[in-house]
Amino acid sequence: MNDFIQMLQFPFLQRALIVGILVSLCAALLGVSLVLKRFSMIGDGLSHVGFASLAIAYAFNAAPLLVSIPVCLLSAFFVLRITENSKIKGDAATALLMSGSLAIGVMVISLTQGMNTDVCNYMFGSILAMSTSDVILSVILSIIVLILFVFFYNKIFAITFDEDFSKATGIHTNIYNMLLAALTSITVVLGMRMMGALLISSLVVMPALSAMRVCKRFLTVVITSAIISILCFVIGIYISYTMSTPTGASIVIINLAVFAVCSVIGSSKSN
Repeated sequence: MNDFIQMLQFPFLQRALIVGILVSLCAALLGVSLVLKRFSMIGDGLSHVGFASLAIAYAFNAAPLLVSIPVCLLSAFFVLRITENSKIKGDAATALLMSGSLAIGVMVISLTQGMNTDVCNYMFGSILAMSTSDVILSVILSIIVLILFVFFYNKIFAITFDEDFSKATGIHTNIYNMLLAALTSITVVLGMRMMGALLISSLVVMPALSAMRVCKRFLTVVITSAIISILCFVIGIYISYTMSTPTGASIVIINLAVFAVCSVIGSSKSN
């Protein structure tokens, strides 16, 4: 407890905790729907797009978040449109997006003054990278994501479990799929500061998978996923501070441990 109190005395850790808890909450809520819709890899794809857009933003001295968010939004819409109107399936479209975006990001970096340290922070994550302006923008956008998710919860629930029936009852499923993709895009970009482009998708997928091992009802899974996500983030950042380990990797390892425990609990219940 003394170490945790001491940790809170550092301004950069205070900023990281504020943004991290909000982003973890957003990622967990959205992750349940994405996993159930078998579209969980979109987080990985969007993180690679975010990396490419960040590299371009730094090359032109532009604001990273202000460039990455609209680019990721357009990419999410592009993936959904391809999936709906062509023979390319969702996983193939995501793989196309991942490889192409990563190649663009690496090419941009190679054509500039070598590997920029700020770009490395986005690739692998760094809690030191959070500026005050980043915190303000991240908090505002995270609150918007949470409000929209709660407001459209019933519609998101409907398209998650039976999209064809939802469409038959008059729900504009395309609009709510776009909304889900847009909220995921914003969450992924915000989380890349601490988790990095290579690990941010774990923040979306792992808490949802853990919650599904011990809970059955959708609302219960959503709430449990949110609790797991926040706890894993706080524990992970504490371990990162006390043991000087990478923040993103620490959080992912804690999530893996929780998933293992939930799997054991789930198996014992089924038996």
